Amino acid sequence: MERKSFLKSLMIGAVTSSIVAEACQKDSIATSTSSSGSTTTGGTSVINGSCSVAPTETEGPFPTKSPASYVRSDITDGRTGYKLAVNIFLVNSNNSCNALPGALVDIWHCDAQGNYSEYGGSGLQSTNYTSVHFLRGRQTTDSNGAVAFTSIFPGWYSGRATHIHVHVYNSSGTSLKVTQIAFPEGSGTAVAAVNGYSKGLSGYTYNASDNVFGDGYALELATVTGNTTDGFVLNITFAVPA
Repeated sequence: MERKSFLKSLMIGAVTSSIVAEACQKDSIATSTSSSGSTTTGGTSVINGSCSVAPTETEGPFPTKSPASYVRSDITDGRTGYKLAVNIFLVNSNNSCNALPGALVDIWHCDAQGNYSEYGGSGLQSTNYTSVHFLRGRQTTDSNGAVAFTSIFPGWYSGRATHIHVHVYNSSGTSLKVTQIAFPEGSGTAVAAVNGYSKGLSGYTYNASDNVFGDGYALELATVTGNTTDGFVLNITFAVPA
């Protein structure tokens, strides 16, 4: 394990603290706030033309090795599970929180069994999927700052709540934000309906205890609707500085 620090910025000062980082631990948080006239869209508060910047998270131990090679909207790539439509909307925190067109958005997540493609055969993941590339993809935001992916509902693995990784670049390929998507939990939610697929939820790590989301996940929490028969739809808005 390595020791990392994260910074929580407020209008009146900053407090720095250290936490012990594990495989998918939070790196840092950066937010901007205002005091009145707020609205909320897909997890991001827009306050009189300002908005809270999405927290910065680690890419984790399983980032996509060649993301430019997987420009596609359907990232299922043969993996079975409940259908999930992923809709991500980006706004520019440096431009009055207007939509951010032309940004590159990479996403990746584990399969129903909790395994990642492009990795495996080691202590982190015993199943070897080094030669396949399922559940990874890249799209470019449209004029509304939107991208859409077709995937499956992620499974889970020890130490982590259900999540999706997101990496945002500008059109020139400069990294703007690495973050993660959290899922609502509890009775009546999609997480409860999926019930961990064949693994169930015994031993599941919930958001509040997750080593990424445990210090706060309000700006990363998606809206998820649907059911196991028709599939699920995920919507989230992230504010990023561009």
